[in-house]
Amino acid sequence: MSADDPQSILKHLEELRWRIFRIFIAVLAGSVVAFGFADSLTAILEAPFYTATPDSELQSLAVAEKWGVLMRVGLFGGLLLASPVVLYQIWGFINPALNTRERKWAFPVVGTLVLLFVGGVLFGYWTLPRGLKFLLGIFPGVQTDLRIGLYYSFVLRYLLAFGLAFLYPVFLFTAAAANIVSSEQLARGRRWAVLIVVIGAALITPSGDALTLMFLSVPLYLLYEITYWLVRFVLKK
Repeated sequence: MSADDPQSILKHLEELRWRIFRIFIAVLAGSVVAFGFADSLTAILEAPFYTATPDSELQSLAVAEKWGVLMRVGLFGGLLLASPVVLYQIWGFINPALNTRERKWAFPVVGTLVLLFVGGVLFGYWTLPRGLKFLLGIFPGVQTDLRIGLYYSFVLRYLLAFGLAFLYPVFLFTAAAANIVSSEQLARGRRWAVLIVVIGAALITPSGDALTLMFLSVPLYLLYEITYWLVRFVLKK
């Protein structure tokens, strides 16, 4: 049966549906667990704000605003807890397109994806107080009390952007394992890599300021260099 056969396409769509369903269940279960630690999670997520602006306050100006924040925090916590399942399901959907030799990388790749995603979120959290201090300190005479809903929208998108951005080296390494790219091509593409990293960081950072752009661009390019050396000496390609 060819890849273009309608039955083959339907089979892939059915597999995709079940994998999305498993992801949904995993995130839902993780969110239920995260709700039990909502107070601790909100304290962690609000700490960078009070570190950056100790005299400011978060305000709720709508009846359901706090409820909306709680839902987003729970969903974000659920995504973090379920990230091994989510990433495994994504990789599992791609896996049939690889040959037997390439499939042996499945568990190392998924494990690396999880570590990079969580590491990206943690790195984003580490940079968050510095980013907030810069952004909120542009006009020193302006009071920086923020709406809690807008603050959480910014913070969760900021952390998610870092987490997702840190995943790309694994897909680059996988492309090298599948003979799509080589270390020589990666070496020649360094200038393009810098440009793409900066443009990509500018597109995914929620604030778009130069400091946040630098915080994200520098580690992303370092990950490109690390991937190059891994392809060259581990894959020997």
